[in-house]
Amino acid sequence: MPSSTVRRAGSSTTRQPLTPAAETALSGSGQYWGVDLRIPAAVRRSALLVPAAALLRAAWNIPAAIGGRASGARLDRMRRSAQYRDGAFHNRVPATVMPAGNAPDVGRELLRYRAQRRPARAIPVVTPSATALANPPADGLRLTWLGHATALVEIEGRRVLFDPIWSQRCSPSALIGPRRLHRVPMRLEDLPPLDAVVISHDHYDHLDMATVRRLAALQSVRFVVPLGVGAHLERWGVRQSRIVELDWDESTTAGGLTLTATAARHFSGRLRQDNSTLWASWVVAGRDRRVFYTGDSGFFPDYAAIGEAHGPFDATLVQVGAYSPYWPDIHMTPEEGVATHLAVRGGLLVPVHWCTFNLALHPWSEPMERLTAEAAAHDVRVVIPKPGQLLDLADLPAVADTWWRSIAREGPAVAGVR
Repeated sequence: MPSSTVRRAGSSTTRQPLTPAAETALSGSGQYWGVDLRIPAAVRRSALLVPAAALLRAAWNIPAAIGGRASGARLDRMRRSAQYRDGAFHNRVPATVMPAGNAPDVGRELLRYRAQRRPARAIPVVTPSATALANPPADGLRLTWLGHATALVEIEGRRVLFDPIWSQRCSPSALIGPRRLHRVPMRLEDLPPLDAVVISHDHYDHLDMATVRRLAALQSVRFVVPLGVGAHLERWGVRQSRIVELDWDESTTAGGLTLTATAARHFSGRLRQDNSTLWASWVVAGRDRRVFYTGDSGFFPDYAAIGEAHGPFDATLVQVGAYSPYWPDIHMTPEEGVATHLAVRGGLLVPVHWCTFNLALHPWSEPMERLTAEAAAHDVRVVIPKPGQLLDLADLPAVADTWWRSIAREGPAVAGVR
């Protein structure tokens, strides 16, 4: 332990390290070398209030984070949707979130396989170059996966940000709920100017109050969302004039790009599973380039129709994680992700909805192992970027990077997953 020097007027004296006995004496007297180091009672009391204040602030934000409810003209428009009946939205192909009776089995597996659902070492994260972000490919396509389902799509010089979440937890609370397994690749303040922020549905891992509020303050960007989701944004202070709400097969334009809401097989609700807002997949179409984003979805036959109407696609962003035999209708397996990519006539497949939050029962790296095997069997080109890594479709890596394997935790497969 290094010594230190106490300087007095005209002299200096070397202070020796504290011994355990001295520390004990100090803790009782509050003095060391004649200096009163005791913390005033008022300061101690205020310090004790800090955790309590944080708890109160976190609790205070929960009702706001849950969001708003549609009413008036917004609700009238929702009621006119072919997807809306009996006070809720419905899938074209019926879906069960979790069949009755599975909850005890899910609880046991959550407790039993906790270690495998996290990597053994730190996840490598790339901070995108500010210079590169300032110069999107004027005629090309560049994709930057920022973790989980958040992706920046730069297409023909324009930019669309999907499902942004910068918070440490995907939860209405800052204190409980799934926590990030890696840092955010970049600050919100460092994002380049956006032409649209697109939301797939209202679950917390796709629609984050703190991120929406900050983005709305930093940029004059428009938010393009499925029907009903605008009520959440308005509750959080986003002006109605900056919100575009779409039903399936409806489109809007942003910066010369056409954004089309297409069907998905999922559900919605931020307090309970009430399907009070719509969920969607999305097509981003430029003059020559096209991208398809699945959002969250189970596999269903409409993907072929989406491919016929809007494909082929230069790239697809496909949900491949957080699947389970306990909820097969609402999240695709990696094999179904490949089938979706083929159905919509995709070129490059970039997987999303994995790595960042621990939301399911499968081992952390299993989606990538299953995806690469299935893609190879069907001759599908897959690139699995690190969070924050820029992917320019004109300059893709020649050799596949299997970076996740070096940090994955070894162990037996989780029961019931395969």
